[in-house]
Amino acid sequence: MMQEQINGEEEVSPETPPLLGAPRTPLPNLVTDIEGIASVVAALKSGSGDIALDAERASGYRYSQRAYLIQIYRRGGGLHLIDPAAFAESESEVDIREIFAPLNAVIQSTTVVIHASSQDLPCLREVGLNPLQLFDTELAGRVAGFPRVGLGALTESLLNLRLAKEHSAVDWSIRPLHHDWLIYAALDVDVLLDLKDEIVRVLIERKKLEWAIEESNAALEMSPSVGRKEPWRRTSGIHQVKRPDQLAIVRELWATRDEIARERDIAAGRLVNDRALVACALRAPHSITQLSGLPAFKKDTQRWWHALERARANPSVPKPPASDGPPAHIRMWRERSPRAYARLTHAKARLAECAAAVEVPVENLISPDTVRRFCWQDPPSGGRSESEVAQFLAERGARAWQISFTVPLLQAIESETEPLQAPESEPTALTESAEHTEVSELS
Repeated sequence: MMQEQINGEEEVSPETPPLLGAPRTPLPNLVTDIEGIASVVAALKSGSGDIALDAERASGYRYSQRAYLIQIYRRGGGLHLIDPAAFAESESEVDIREIFAPLNAVIQSTTVVIHASSQDLPCLREVGLNPLQLFDTELAGRVAGFPRVGLGALTESLLNLRLAKEHSAVDWSIRPLHHDWLIYAALDVDVLLDLKDEIVRVLIERKKLEWAIEESNAALEMSPSVGRKEPWRRTSGIHQVKRPDQLAIVRELWATRDEIARERDIAAGRLVNDRALVACALRAPHSITQLSGLPAFKKDTQRWWHALERARANPSVPKPPASDGPPAHIRMWRERSPRAYARLTHAKARLAECAAAVEVPVENLISPDTVRRFCWQDPPSGGRSESEVAQFLAERGARAWQISFTVPLLQAIESETEPLQAPESEPTALTESAEHTEVSELS
């Protein structure tokens, strides 16, 4: 799992808890065959209660987001490590799903506990593991009001244990998997059920358990994200490229890189980073010899050259497709709809106060995009009724607990016409989520 690294939360507290350097349950052999799956199923059936589930991917190394290791733990049912790649090498995707079907039946019979399920559910479903009941400890930690919700941070604060996390960014597609890596991976599920119990205890004390359950249910039902219409426009550093013919080069190089990366199952940024695409577009080589002189394009030079030829044949780049939502940048709100801008400033202030009062992050109180869409839309004369506001939020995925807090706040700001003054240099979750973020590069 990469969550701790992504959130930058792996700080060591002043009084460092004891290090848990190995799972408390004996480390099992890696399951690589059908007989092993049958043994896992039998063992899990002999246990009881929730099942802890986790997966390791090779993000940043491979193009695909497939699972390269699956970890399972159940009290009385043991700890299990499964290598899905071993089945993929000799079986088709359909066969993998069939092989995992008995395991899926056990998983679907109880609540599955996952930390940061949005990362792992897609790759688990890809191999046929599709939980029907979910408890997401990261989401529950947010709802409970913990300031740091990475697995390591929560384990440290609630269980007084520090996890060994030195292998969080390794290439899980490497075979054979290193023994130390398996220990690291096993730790994530070894503590997960105890962690869930502690979070539930806190949630009950703070009268928030139902909120956390609603959040987990919503995560389980969330549809896979739809890819962007023109993902090449997110190339890091593309703001340096001004001319349409140079933008066309970025477009064609990006498409060629994506094609090669998919064929070879390698992360696109490891094949050629964004910086090299932009540099090539700015230089616009006029011969294959010039192109091959750029280090990033020494391999597959002919394919890259064909990309440049396509760009020259079609140098026009239309404006980005219009968004169906409000403007991305807050300054455009002031220019295009001062009243919408006024509503947004008041909404931000009131929601921030409410989030602080109930001790949840403001982005978990209500989706920032939903708030922006609500504020951008001019209300009817007299404003929207409580039921109309509730319907607006529900149609955009708001949960019952979120609606109960935010409906009266959003109703109250519809009549605002004068904006609140806020420092220009302090973006909040309600605006910064809409700003364009650059895609990270891999050197």
